[in-house]
Amino acid sequence: MKFLADMGISPHIVEELRQQSHDAIHLAEQKLNRMVDGDILRKARQENRILLTNDLDFGELLAASGGVLPSVIIFRLKDMRPKNVSRHLLPILNKQTDALNAGAIMSVTEQKVRIRLLPIK
Repeated sequence: MKFLADMGISPHIVEELRQQSHDAIHLAEQKLNRMVDGDILRKARQENRILLTNDLDFGELLAASGGVLPSVIIFRLKDMRPKNVSRHLLPILNKQTDALNAGAIMSVTEQKVRIRLLPIK
């Protein structure tokens, strides 16, 4: 799988994804830390990457666009330290591959993962 990590996601998550043979990049690596949300979403779509973020705006932008890609995983965790994010992310990647490939917005909290398939009507 291919991932694009927004600025609110630790670069350690990107490294962990790479260690598991995923193609992952962080906006900071490409010196795109000031890129606006709409451009980030376009970049993820053009590069066929799943966007990892903690910013709710991406879900709203994607829903409003009527688009089916990219998939977005929004972390709404109280503890955003890399170990905790990984603890929630890795099971999603194992169990929700079909939804991520088809296009989905996933909201991740400590209690559950909410999945909305795209496009949202």
